[in-house]
Parts: sequence; C-alpha cells; structure tokens
Amino acid sequence: MSRPVSYNLIQKPLEKDISVASLPDGHQGEGFFATSLDSVIGLARKNSIWPLPFATSCCGIEFMATMGSHYDLARFGSERVGFSPRQCDLLMVMGTIAKKMGPVVRQVYLQMAEPRWVIAVGACASSGGIFDTYSVLQGIDQVVPVDVYVPGCPPRPEAIIDGVLRIQDLVGNESLRRRNSEHYKALLNSYGIQ
Repeated sequence: MSRPVSYNLIQKPLEKDISVASLPDGHQGEGFFATSLDSVIGLARKNSIWPLPFATSCCGIEFMATMGSHYDLARFGSERVGFSPRQCDLLMVMGTIAKKMGPVVRQVYLQMAEPRWVIAVGACASSGGIFDTYSVLQGIDQVVPVDVYVPGCPPRPEAIIDGVLRIQDLVGNESLRRRNSEHYKALLNSYGIQ
C-alpha cells in the first residue's frame, strides 16, 4: 500500500505496526500485567515531558530547529512546549544568562511544580561560554540545580534531542521517593531552596 499523494516519487509502503513504548519489568499472565508503581509512573512521566524554553540567544534558534518538522522533538513526548512555569516540568535554559537574569531563572524554577528537571543547553548556560566577564553568569548551576548539560556553541539539534533523551532516562528511572530523600533536600538547601 502506498501513500495516496501524487508528488511521491518513491513509493514507500505504509508501516502496519506502530512501535510503542516498551513495557516496564513485571509479571505478565492471561489478561493481566503487574509491575511496580514507580515503573508505571516513570513510564508515563518520561513520555509526557512539558518543556519550558528559556532562550536568550543563539541556542534558542537551534531549539526552534529542533521543534521543527525535520527533527520533530514531539516524537519524544515533548509535543507541548509551554511558557507558563506552573504547567511545565522541564526547564530548558538556552543561551547567555547575565548575572541580572540569575534571579529570574531561579524564580521561574521555583514557580515550576515538582517534580521538575533542568537542562543547560549550550556552552553559555553550562559554563558561561566565551563570555568570561563580570556580567555573565558562569553556568546556571550557580542558581538552580542542573540535571543534564548539552555541550556546543550552539549545540546542533541532534545534541538537544540527546539531552532530552538523557532527561527521559533520568525521569523514567527516578524513584517516587527520591524527592523526599535527605540527599535531595540537602541539594535544594545548598541552593537556598526550601
């Protein structure tokens, strides 16, 4: 069966089966499947991440390319890009962050609901990049905890997709009790977050 489009030069058959997310570890039987609640919630969370892009410079343009039809970040469950912190769970900081913007990044992070994750996209967000000056924040990990760093100046769309996949791995394997652990509370306390 080929696509009913007149401008297809190469006839390609339509795939009959659609790949789905793999099942978590568990016990399967006649009409039932049993697994842990952590696995089910991790599977749901990792395939429904809502990113909040905080783009200030050229890395934001690369992110636009990543969301475009050629790379299509929506394939990985990040279809809904939100611009309200209260509705998003992945903060993607892209570009140069001046020291005056540090409190704004922190405020946006604090407005996000738990659980929340952070990606530092590009050299500027990760380490200040080429701007080793008094006015540029030398990495956003000085104001908020970062889960994944994406290298590049600016990073290619493939690198941004790889960063989102690393976040998905982290989200899928995270225990429901991690956010209540002493280690996590100590991490937030080191940033002055209660």
